[in-house]
Amino acid sequence: MTRTNALGQPIGDALPDGWTSPPPPSPVALTGRTVAVVPLDAAAHGAGLHDAFLQDATGAGWTYMSNGPYDRLDDFLSWLDGVAGRDDPLFFAFLDRTDAAAIGYGALVRVDAPKGCVEIGSIRMSPRLQRTPMSTEAIHLLADYVFGLGYRRCEWKCDALNAPSRSAAARLGFVYEGVFRKATHYKGRSRDTAWFSITEDDWPAVRAAHRAWLSAANFDADGVQKRRLAAFMTPAG
Repeated sequence: MTRTNALGQPIGDALPDGWTSPPPPSPVALTGRTVAVVPLDAAAHGAGLHDAFLQDATGAGWTYMSNGPYDRLDDFLSWLDGVAGRDDPLFFAFLDRTDAAAIGYGALVRVDAPKGCVEIGSIRMSPRLQRTPMSTEAIHLLADYVFGLGYRRCEWKCDALNAPSRSAAARLGFVYEGVFRKATHYKGRSRDTAWFSITEDDWPAVRAAHRAWLSAANFDADGVQKRRLAAFMTPAG
């Protein structure tokens, strides 16, 4: 039932007793069953990431990124040097736990600790990482980290024309909220931005679904899933 104030006007739910703003996220290392999420380091991860991204022969993975593509390693390292070590965006490298190879990256961006809101963004996954349990687990680890800090809302935003990103957000349990028209521009073109979110109310069920899907028991000896992630999800709201 919607709350009302003394004037009979509808108002939002009260914050929990004792709620305080969470701390800003820090450059922590997060380890899962299949992937490790570690602070991005240009010297340690740059060459491996560049090689991994070159496996995307068409460069299609750069289309909806504000940066790239990078044919030359030096150019890529220069960009990495400019973003690694910053507080916001706070970049992480995604490492395959089988051999510690750097195969993608992502960031916590637009951190608004006073409001308890943060976005997972700037995600670039190499072909080796795409459509694997590692890609799901990398995003899961970041979301679990920020909700563990006490954030109320985790956002996902993408170019509204980026169908793979929109599909990934929905699959991971982010709720579609709409499109901000002409929200920004990049690479000489206009961008409408699609917004998605998971809230602290959604997260326990989404977290349980992620963990059930990621469990080794959900994959056969060849690494093929037995049940899709959607089968573990419960509708939000």
